[in-house]
Amino acid sequence: MSKKRRSVSQHNQYFEGCSWRYKLQRIDRVEARPAAWSHHGTAFHTAAEHVELARWKGDGLLDQGDAQDLFNDAYTEAINKSMKEWPELDDWLRVGGSTEEDIERRYELGMQQAAEYVTHSNSRLERVWETPEGVPAIELRFDVEFAGVPVVGFIDLVLERPDGSLIVRDNKTGSMKSKFQLFAYGSALRRMVPGVQVHAGDWWLAKENRLTRPVKMSMPDQEIEAAFVALDEGVTAGEFVPQPGFNCRFCDVSHKCDFFYRKS
Repeated sequence: MSKKRRSVSQHNQYFEGCSWRYKLQRIDRVEARPAAWSHHGTAFHTAAEHVELARWKGDGLLDQGDAQDLFNDAYTEAINKSMKEWPELDDWLRVGGSTEEDIERRYELGMQQAAEYVTHSNSRLERVWETPEGVPAIELRFDVEFAGVPVVGFIDLVLERPDGSLIVRDNKTGSMKSKFQLFAYGSALRRMVPGVQVHAGDWWLAKENRLTRPVKMSMPDQEIEAAFVALDEGVTAGEFVPQPGFNCRFCDVSHKCDFFYRKS
C-alpha cells in the first residue's frame, strides 16, 4: 500500500468516471483543456465561502452585490488566465454555441447564483459548526487515514442544526452528485473529532436555487475504508480501464486519449 495522499475526487473519478482519464490527468499530467463551467464552479465557491465567513465572523453580512463582486473577480481572473494559456478558444470544452457565448452565459448564471446564495445563507437557521479549536467549518480541510490510506479534502460546510446534530453540505453548480462524497466527509469528520455525531449530508444546488433532501450517513466506515484501499491498490498497480462513451465530450484530456469516443 502506498503512502500517497488520495481524495474523494480521485475515488469518484477512478470508480464512478473513467480511470483512464485519471491516468492521463494525474499520472501523465496531460495539460487539460479549459472549460468555462470549471471556472464558474470555482468562482461560485469563492463567493459562497466569503459569504459564510462574513456571517460567521458577525462583522456584517455580505449583500448580494458583494457576493457578485467576488464572483466577478474570481471568474474574470480565471478566464483571462486560461485565455493566455490556451488562446485557441475553439478548443475549449463547451456545450452548445461558441466558447465566447459559453463564457458570457456562465458569467451571467454565476452572478445570479451568487446573489441567490446570499439570500439562502442569510435565511438559514443552522449555524456553522466550529471545531474544538474554534475553526469554522467553511471549506474545512481534513487530512486523515482510512485503513492506512492518507486521504485529504475540503468540506464546503458543516452545519449545526438547532437540535445539535451536524450535517455536511456540498455546494454544486453542476448536476453530478456523489453520495460517497457525503459519506466520506462524514467519516472524515468523525476521525478528526472523535465522538462527533454527523447524521446527514446534503447538497446546495445552485442551478435550482434549492437544497436537496438530507442523505443519511448510512455507509459503514468499513465500506468507506475498503473503497479507499481499492483506489490506492488500483492506482499503485497501474490498473486503468478506458470508459469511452457519452462523457468523453466533457473530458478535458480527451485530446490526448487514444480511446476518445466520437459519435459517428
